[in-house]
Amino acid sequence: MFTRQKPSAASMKPLKSELQDEQTLRDLGSASVQIVHDLKNQLNGLKLYATFLRKRMEKSERPADELETIAKLMSGLERAATDMTLLIRYGRPLELRRKPGTDLARLLEAAADPAPIKADAGVSYVGDFDSVLLAEALKNITTGGRGEAQATDDNTAEVRLRREETTDGGVAVVEWRGVGLPDDDDDPFRSFTGSGMRLALAAKIINAHGGEVVRDGGVLRARLPLQER
Repeated sequence: MFTRQKPSAASMKPLKSELQDEQTLRDLGSASVQIVHDLKNQLNGLKLYATFLRKRMEKSERPADELETIAKLMSGLERAATDMTLLIRYGRPLELRRKPGTDLARLLEAAADPAPIKADAGVSYVGDFDSVLLAEALKNITTGGRGEAQATDDNTAEVRLRREETTDGGVAVVEWRGVGLPDDDDDPFRSFTGSGMRLALAAKIINAHGGEVVRDGGVLRARLPLQER
């Protein structure tokens, strides 16, 4: 009798995305973004119900542990809705509103605060940037993707900014040290777990500006094209 052999562990390799049909992957991605969008709307509805229950319980002087449970429930819903919003934004095309003459150094100074910035004086870092989106990306990298609500005044990140001249023109190089990276060498801009979603969105914003981001050991580095002097 013929017996089908079970494939060995060595032969069971994960399916790589580049081996799949590209159109299927695009369709799956679009569908996933829409599903996440619908789920986010449902979560927002649950947040309204939870808010109603909390107010009702506060008026009736319910036990502290019940109020704490409701508070944790609302916090979890808020966190999930925020993550879904980031995923939706990542999955949709970016609409850059570039403005020539935008000073990258000023954007970085505001986004990195209170982290100290080391930059050469008298150097131009002017470029054709979307100041709102790029400031968001710089902020998220500085905080290791933790977000505004979790950023603290004791941020130990050190930010360095310099200009390089290449055959294609000037390039701004931004380096972050001490942003709380994991011990492994995985690319935090492609993690998509925990705070990785914010870093992935930051990478997408910088790439849309014609730049790039990499991890080099314990350093995160971004390169952005600048305007001609």
